[in-house]
Amino acid sequence: MRYIITIDEGTTSLRVVLYDVKKNCIANIERRKFKQIFPKPSWVEHDAEEIYQKTLECFDAILKTIKIEEVYGIGITNQRETVVAWDKTTGRPLHNAIVWQCKRTKKFCEKLRKGKYGKYIYKSTGLIPDAYFSASKIKWLIDNVDGVKRELQNKNLCVGTIESFLVYRLTKGKHFVTDVTNASRTMLFNINTLCWDEKLLDIFNIPIEILPTIVNNDQVVGDAEVFDKPIKIAGLIGDQQSSLFGQGCFEEGMAKNTYGTGCFMLLNTGNKPLKSKFGLLTTVGFKTKDMVCYALEGSVFNAGSVVNWAIDNLNIAKDTNELTNLAYQIDSNDGVYLVPAFSGIGTPYWDMDARGIICGLTRGCDKRHIARAVLESMAYSSYDVLVAMQRDAHGRIIELNVDGGASKNEKLMQFQSDILGVKINKQNDESTCLGAVFMTGLATGAYKDIFEIRKCIKVEKEYLPNKNLLVEVKNNLLGWNKAVKRSLTEK
Repeated sequence: MRYIITIDEGTTSLRVVLYDVKKNCIANIERRKFKQIFPKPSWVEHDAEEIYQKTLECFDAILKTIKIEEVYGIGITNQRETVVAWDKTTGRPLHNAIVWQCKRTKKFCEKLRKGKYGKYIYKSTGLIPDAYFSASKIKWLIDNVDGVKRELQNKNLCVGTIESFLVYRLTKGKHFVTDVTNASRTMLFNINTLCWDEKLLDIFNIPIEILPTIVNNDQVVGDAEVFDKPIKIAGLIGDQQSSLFGQGCFEEGMAKNTYGTGCFMLLNTGNKPLKSKFGLLTTVGFKTKDMVCYALEGSVFNAGSVVNWAIDNLNIAKDTNELTNLAYQIDSNDGVYLVPAFSGIGTPYWDMDARGIICGLTRGCDKRHIARAVLESMAYSSYDVLVAMQRDAHGRIIELNVDGGASKNEKLMQFQSDILGVKINKQNDESTCLGAVFMTGLATGAYKDIFEIRKCIKVEKEYLPNKNLLVEVKNNLLGWNKAVKRSLTEK
């Protein structure tokens, strides 16, 4: 055997990645975009059946280039909090998937946060009650969709995150599972006991029977039976935890930041959950047969999506390269800041009513200033998260691993290092899918242990903070903090 195949199911597109274990490289990638559905303002949905069918299309193309006998197994990494409800008999979705970005349950979650259960939810899940997570989305499906109500009464209902749905379909309904990292983002999972929490299920009125069995990240969960020959499925892991593992953050104190649709920073906190005092979430980093790792996570809801907004909505550039060139035609932001609170602000403020703003404009400003503010907003937002992590971790973070689209921008990464004051390690752009690759390899024998995996991980470029810019950095951060305060809801 030689290859591992990974499904990387993102927010706007999916990819099936063929990884060559012998050469330690990606051999092929097939990618498909899928529809973004917006039934109402701030509501976001996906067609889960479309996602599954396009996954099969990608597999068809990949499997034409190799022999199935050469494949160790299939891993899956996915955007985590999105939920699907489906018919247990047919595997068909009963409603569009409700996406992690969707805010339809915002008011319910605000009441929950302020009510008597808010503290219990945080203590048991490490999460702050928010529409971001899966539990309130599942409750909404049960309360509002006739087909879901019917199949619940008929004891024929399955609900899970997107990797759970894909496994169910690929195994022809034989395996209904979710991995520990996706479970930890539902707000129904107790991170202390590593099980579904009966009290939380009661709070949301969700029967445990409709939820999947929880498995480790390095566990073979069944066989995909939709191809000419069966292929093992293993290595299920949520996208941000997959990136943490794919970047080799195996030890306590190691941190990573992924620049995607949003920015997600995770810090390995070891084998015990660390409760944050500064607005971070506590989550499961990964769990194998040999170890469990917890993490602190900071979430920036809008990062790459802001770049897309500037290109598609403002039309200030035709693509990312042109936007970057515009941004660096000027030497500084000239006091112009963009706070990307298009769907509220996450870590460390957790203000869902905050709104995006551009401030500091003068008559001399033009689209170059907007372009620069767009790019720098990712770095500033990540700064807020890292500061919270530094405070919770008592200043132990001295370097940060990065991946994702914006990590390719060398000037932006240098700027990120300057304002964070830490070393930046630019690693493989595909760290998210590599985490699932490595987990699948552990489960199927392609890798003996994490020490063997560590040898496969290389740093492509390092960025060190420029100590001569301390005064400039301080002034920039003062301006950013003032901008954020203007975007927050008045209390």
